[in-house]
Amino acid sequence: MTSPRRSHWDDVYTTKPADTVSWFQDDPTPSLDMIAQTGLGIGDPIVDIGGGASVLIDRLLDRGHSAVTVLDIAEAGLAVARTRLGERAGRVTWISQDVTAWQPPQDAFALWHDRAVFHFLVEAADRAAYVRALDCGLRPGGFVILAPFSLTGPERCSGLPVRRSSAAMLQAELGADYALVNEQPQTHLTPAGNRQDFIWCLFRKSARRATVQS
Repeated sequence: MTSPRRSHWDDVYTTKPADTVSWFQDDPTPSLDMIAQTGLGIGDPIVDIGGGASVLIDRLLDRGHSAVTVLDIAEAGLAVARTRLGERAGRVTWISQDVTAWQPPQDAFALWHDRAVFHFLVEAADRAAYVRALDCGLRPGGFVILAPFSLTGPERCSGLPVRRSSAAMLQAELGADYALVNEQPQTHLTPAGNRQDFIWCLFRKSARRATVQS
């Protein structure tokens, strides 16, 4: 049975051109700049959470990245990206999954990138499930890029309520195993000409595996 959340996002991508949705970026420079700050190599595995039809994957392939995964709840969004990439789509691992229900391979990724997914998790249980997936999938010493709406950002997006955040709020969600490396405000101009305030945060996971208490 298709979940309401999946149905919503599939409907978005089947009823609107990908370059007209409010979060569309034709130039993902904020993501690329923050990825560059990590110092990771082109062979280090990256997962883009909620990548959908984003052109970030194109730019990563352009730069030679060879271990890239895109996860999105909307199969329709992933289909847009695969069609656009053509034969290059075979270089990417595509996962159609709700991140809050995902069980990634242990320590699979050196970088976890999320622009504009986390702010849709308005329920504490969903945010906790997200962090569990992150903890599992991100290797010790790996990096997390989170870019939700800031405290001055919109209160709704795509017809849904959102949870706006500060760097301190994101730190509290991730916990003590993650250290804030950098934060950067950014104002995104939507295709319709509206302004949306984001907060970009780069965290690094502790290189020491946390001990699970029994």
